Amino acid sequence: MADIHRKSPDPSPLPELQGHGLRLTAWDPESEEQQDAWFRGLTDPDFVRWNTPLRIVRDRADALHSLRSKVMDTDKGTNAAFRITDAASDTTLGQMSVNMIDHVLSVARVGYWVLPETRGRGVATRALAVATHWALTDLGLHRLELGHALGHEVSCKIAERCGFRYEGTMRGAMFESGRQDAFRDAHLHARIASDPEPDLS
Repeated sequence: MADIHRKSPDPSPLPELQGHGLRLTAWDPESEEQQDAWFRGLTDPDFVRWNTPLRIVRDRADALHSLRSKVMDTDKGTNAAFRITDAASDTTLGQMSVNMIDHVLSVARVGYWVLPETRGRGVATRALAVATHWALTDLGLHRLELGHALGHEVSCKIAERCGFRYEGTMRGAMFESGRQDAFRDAHLHARIASDPEPDLS
């Protein structure tokens, strides 16, 4: 297991996490570079094929509104949206979120995306491992769930590599690509706090 720890350089409610060569930190919606990364991530054809967010992004104005809303939800404590960066260069690689945090039932859902140019380097797997460790330890959650559209084999492999066991197929659980009036099936994976840490070496 890599050395995963949190740093708190400022009073932000979101800690900075490090591990597996990555740094997970808060998004800055006023940064043009980060706005551009957010826009490119949410309009990438591969992302659009497998995901339909509640706030669909079609242009840069949509992207800015979406990013600001995500940061506001993080500030409220209902979500934890991290910018995935290279620990050495601070280059933005993607997004990692712990969503729908419910401290009563001690459960949340995780989601992520990586920019096209960073794929094939294990970024999503490493980021998920770092965020999962934090959510099941420092955040104190008991269970994390991960859902992905049926047929998205890459997400299936990432989930299993990070110790999220396949629990079944959920019927009509996700929006169809680019639509919010039609639904498709999804795989459900989950990990609980007592599950062993996966070996990513």
